[in-house]
Amino acid sequence: MSWVRITGTASFPLRQGRKVVIQEHELAVFNLGNGKYAAVDNACPHRGGPLCDGIVTGDTVVCPLHGWKTDLETGHVVKPDICVRTLRYEVQVEDGMLSIKLPAAASLY
Repeated sequence: MSWVRITGTASFPLRQGRKVVIQEHELAVFNLGNGKYAAVDNACPHRGGPLCDGIVTGDTVVCPLHGWKTDLETGHVVKPDICVRTLRYEVQVEDGMLSIKLPAAASLY
């Protein structure tokens, strides 16, 4: 695993998502407020809807295409209640810069 610095935290408006592409990874990154950020794969497991364009409610995002609700803490779909999962990435903030932890194969260095 490797940490990849992507941009300053100011690039992520409160309660909104932004698409971030790092090599072959397309992520949806969310500012959940109170210094808390989340990153998941940007494709809803239902039909690949862009989660970055979804509505953030609490610690979840609602897919803009068909309304599936994904928990941004676990990556699990919570509505409808099914057993599919979208990959969740670790996120950290240091000195106002947001970093995402990617698998070693995705290292930019």
